[in-house]
Amino acid sequence: MKDILEQLEERRETARLGGGQNRIDAQHGRGKLTARERVDLLLDEGSFEEFDMFVSHRCTDFGMENQKPAGDGVVTGWGTINGRLVYFYSQDFTVLGGSVSETHAKKICKIMDMAMQNGAPVIGLNDSGGARIQEGVDSLAGYAEIFQRNIMASGVIPQISVIMGPCAGGAVYSPAMTDFIFMVKDSSYMFVTGPEVVKTVTNEVVTAEELGGAGTHTKKSSVADAAFENDVEALAEVRRLVDLLPANNREGAPVRPFFDEPDRIEASLDTLVPSNANTPYDMKELILKLGDEGDFYEIQQDFAKNIITGFIRIEGRTVGVVANQPMVLAGVLDIDSSRKAARFVRFCDCFEIPILTLVDVPGFLPGTSQEYGGVIKHGAKLLYAYGEATVPMVTLITRKAYGGAYDVMASKHLKSDFNYAWPTAEVAVMGAKGASEIIHRADKDDPEKLAQHTADYEARFANPFVAAERGFIDEVIQPRTTRKRIARAFASLRNKKVETPWKKHGNIPL
Repeated sequence: MKDILEQLEERRETARLGGGQNRIDAQHGRGKLTARERVDLLLDEGSFEEFDMFVSHRCTDFGMENQKPAGDGVVTGWGTINGRLVYFYSQDFTVLGGSVSETHAKKICKIMDMAMQNGAPVIGLNDSGGARIQEGVDSLAGYAEIFQRNIMASGVIPQISVIMGPCAGGAVYSPAMTDFIFMVKDSSYMFVTGPEVVKTVTNEVVTAEELGGAGTHTKKSSVADAAFENDVEALAEVRRLVDLLPANNREGAPVRPFFDEPDRIEASLDTLVPSNANTPYDMKELILKLGDEGDFYEIQQDFAKNIITGFIRIEGRTVGVVANQPMVLAGVLDIDSSRKAARFVRFCDCFEIPILTLVDVPGFLPGTSQEYGGVIKHGAKLLYAYGEATVPMVTLITRKAYGGAYDVMASKHLKSDFNYAWPTAEVAVMGAKGASEIIHRADKDDPEKLAQHTADYEARFANPFVAAERGFIDEVIQPRTTRKRIARAFASLRNKKVETPWKKHGNIPL
């Protein structure tokens, strides 16, 4: 018996070494942690339970029968994050470059199946050279099996991908279908075709970092939600995100202890909006003053900065926030901001996370580049996302809410439950000057008359009371009481139920 136990421990030690000490040292030399070190940082201490440690590939072509490392390049299993169950896989670049084989893919699929059956998030730590060329179509089939599970799990359990090394070719499509993608600066990249192929086909000369690095995907493409300095920071942020999310679509987000008064009065909010309607202010200041302990987890911070998305807690409960940012492009809606916000709204609706919308929007961004780029269809995505959502929704208009953008930003007409406005709010088709120039175009050459018409329009419409008279605004509130009013609104909506017509699924304007 002793010999058997010793043999077991020896096998385990060999498996834990992955590709061997030399390759582990090389991984560290690149500033990267090993697959197992990452798992230890991700999970609560002592909670890691591994599956399929001794699985090896079955390929016998190209001399592969002589290379059969235990685990086949991926560490899989389950554990806890702050006491809550999660499933994970962590690709091991020290073993055959973390390449995906048939058995490697089966290990990942097994974990994803278990995550869905048991209603727990799945976290993928990606560090792979791509498909294992020696296995050919078997490797491609393995990828497709993973893709199918990503699709089946979508809206059922949260899926989080962390790109911690290369992720190229077909491998990028699994993370692309997950709910959140994090990257590590200077050591991770994602692209469908690498720099060499790009040069061959298009004659473009580009580096891997420029083509698919963390900066590219967080600032330009919006593929990634955030980028962090190193593996340690990325994994810490994953733990923080998981803490905000429900385990699955049938459970609410975890309720955490809070040390902040729900009825806290914030006198500084009375002067947040400047007296000059064209002067910007930072909407993040409002978000931080509404959330418990001023904590805000922002999503896609570096992309489409004219809109803000992320999570706060109110009375210890997770709330998704969508807010126009007057500091950037005056907070207008455009193609990028519409896509960013629409995806976030749909995620919140999938997992019963209430949505708070903070509105200061002068309209949609005009111009040929926007029209040619399809701003109509992209703007409709956000409209569709809000109109389809059945979670509790509270909307606050702080200043401008003009034109179609007023409708789109969780207006009463899109089934928002509570619609508040500050006294500084303006709900109108457009700004007073533009409206007067159209209505009174006969006086366009008379500055005095036009100024008077503009003043008359402002007196009539540059306030929230016309909308309140129609019942489109439920209440005009004092800014200082905003946290109290919003907290009470969400508390009253905790048992909200909505019946919708049966359908297989809608056809969102993609």
